[in-house]
Amino acid sequence: MARNDARPVITLRSTAGTGQSYVTRKSRRNNPDRLVLRKFDPAVGQHVLFREER
Repeated sequence: MARNDARPVITLRSTAGTGQSYVTRKSRRNNPDRLVLRKFDPAVGQHVLFREER
């Protein structure tokens, strides 16, 4: 079975400006807006906001 476009792969980029990123999947039906998660940035050494990049 092919993967559908209802759960695309997205890239989360750090707002701290370090260039760190995470890759995850999200549901377009439940979260149509850009995703923002608080994740650990090892370059800074603390948790910061990561925003969805398109």
